[in-house]
Amino acid sequence: MTYRAPVEDIVFTLRHVAGLDRMIADGLAPDLEGGMAEAVLEEAGKFANDRIAPLNRIGDQTGSKLKDGAVTTPPGWKETYRDWAEAGWNGLPAPVDFGGQGLPMLVQAACIEMWNSANMAFSLGPLLTAGAIEALDAHGSDTLKDIYLPKLVSGEWMGTMNLTEPQAGSDLAALRSRAEKQADGTYRIFGQKIYITYGEHDLTDNIIHLVLARLPDAPAGTRGISLFLVPKFLVNDDGSLGARNDVFCNGIEHKLGIHASPTCTMVYGDKGGAVGYLIGEENRGLNCMFTMMNNARLGVALQGVAVAEAAFQKALSYARDRKQGKAAGYEGTAPIIGHPDIRRTLLQMRGRTRAARAITYMTAEAIDRAHRETDPAKKQKASERAALLTPIGKSYATDIGIEVSSLGVQVHGGMGYVEETGAAQFFRDARIAAIYEGTNGIQAIDLVTRKLPLSGGDTVRAAIAGIRETVAEVKRRNDPAFGKIGERLAEAADSLERATDFMLAQLGSNMEAALAGATPYLKLFALAEGGAALAREALAASDTVAAEKIAVARFYAKHDVNEAAALAREVIEGSESIPPAEIVFGAA
Repeated sequence: MTYRAPVEDIVFTLRHVAGLDRMIADGLAPDLEGGMAEAVLEEAGKFANDRIAPLNRIGDQTGSKLKDGAVTTPPGWKETYRDWAEAGWNGLPAPVDFGGQGLPMLVQAACIEMWNSANMAFSLGPLLTAGAIEALDAHGSDTLKDIYLPKLVSGEWMGTMNLTEPQAGSDLAALRSRAEKQADGTYRIFGQKIYITYGEHDLTDNIIHLVLARLPDAPAGTRGISLFLVPKFLVNDDGSLGARNDVFCNGIEHKLGIHASPTCTMVYGDKGGAVGYLIGEENRGLNCMFTMMNNARLGVALQGVAVAEAAFQKALSYARDRKQGKAAGYEGTAPIIGHPDIRRTLLQMRGRTRAARAITYMTAEAIDRAHRETDPAKKQKASERAALLTPIGKSYATDIGIEVSSLGVQVHGGMGYVEETGAAQFFRDARIAAIYEGTNGIQAIDLVTRKLPLSGGDTVRAAIAGIRETVAEVKRRNDPAFGKIGERLAEAADSLERATDFMLAQLGSNMEAALAGATPYLKLFALAEGGAALAREALAASDTVAAEKIAVARFYAKHDVNEAAALAREVIEGSESIPPAEIVFGAA
């Protein structure tokens, strides 16, 4: 079965959970009035269905190839990317002054989901270009913006993010790449970067690398990192491409999944130094890069949703067609969807996918408000909500991508383990998302140590209050069809509040306990937010879809949200069961 963009489901979540209608009513998204959001998403869905999705299998089987320093992408990719960029999709949220459309991140988030469901490996390149645009727009000089932003926004050029080095991994303080300032104000960049997505390819004539490096007199640690723009080809004064810069790909990784996405080892300065241009201030590069990284973290969260949705669609189609065994209500051999355990599995897949979608879209809405609100207090409130939700969304949604795609293999049975069905590819592709842009363990630490203390804990308490408002609305509805949704959500809110109070207390006295409980705390938070989001969908549903929305919310509340109390205990008591490494694993 070929992927079909679930535009109706997406629009429903945008309007009734993420807050698109409120944004329009508040005057923050005037371009989306009159059904414009639906029109944009319908067209994006068509491109995903008709042009991007057919390349998915080809890309997985063929992969990208490196020869003599040049990377060739699979058949059809270059033409499809050209048509995608010419249609204006690359510039949806980009600044109008540089050729973009300036649409809200909410719309971009929905498009990112659909494009990645259709073909995650294809959509990775544009995802990083969007982050490069945001970082350059926020921190670049006017000269750099004028030269590079129009080409990046149009999609004529693509961008990359160069952080990781062999010895450093996620520890950016250990970076060794160096930059040397020149008399003309440029810099020469030297070093090696690994795992650089789309570091070399044939989709565009130029590639704009954003590179972290150190100056000779830089302070130690992360405070001594600067950010540089390093183009593959230098740009002449008239805007034409000039000489090849001293940056080359000398290898591409052979990965578990996303085979067609060229993940490159990049070498800078083997022939005298790559020409780079400072973005922002010297030794303040990490601040600039985090603009791009936060954009990428939301994008990666959406990849988790995307792969989960595609895996669910394939599993549902297979369950309807595959006949095996006897089941109540069927004569002769029944389709496997007739078996309760298969329906349970499919409900798990659908509920978790929708919950993850809702959390990521809520994150996008908070980002939009942080940029678009004019009242300083509202702007700060939205910014802190976006900061709180970003690690939750990145971690939970990417975990869900893995879990749901694994369940999809299970629904297919033995055929899922065979590559020809395509179910295994989703599982392979999804696995990376929990690792890159900050592993999910790092996201949990970020949530607990940096995001919970925002505004003295008021930001997290406001989120819990929002969950309780949904509980109250479910109780007011008093609809027997909702079953124990309200009860389970209330228990989850109580559990989250207890765990939050514990975490905030530990931050001042017992950091080891806070870190030990960070991952179960993040999952607890996600389950409570996800359950509340599905309940709001059920409350907002009309008669035509109400039964299905309620059924999914009810299942999620009973089978997923039900874990909340146990997770709270793990947060509060779990550190006692994690002894020093030498006790369990021996001396190093």
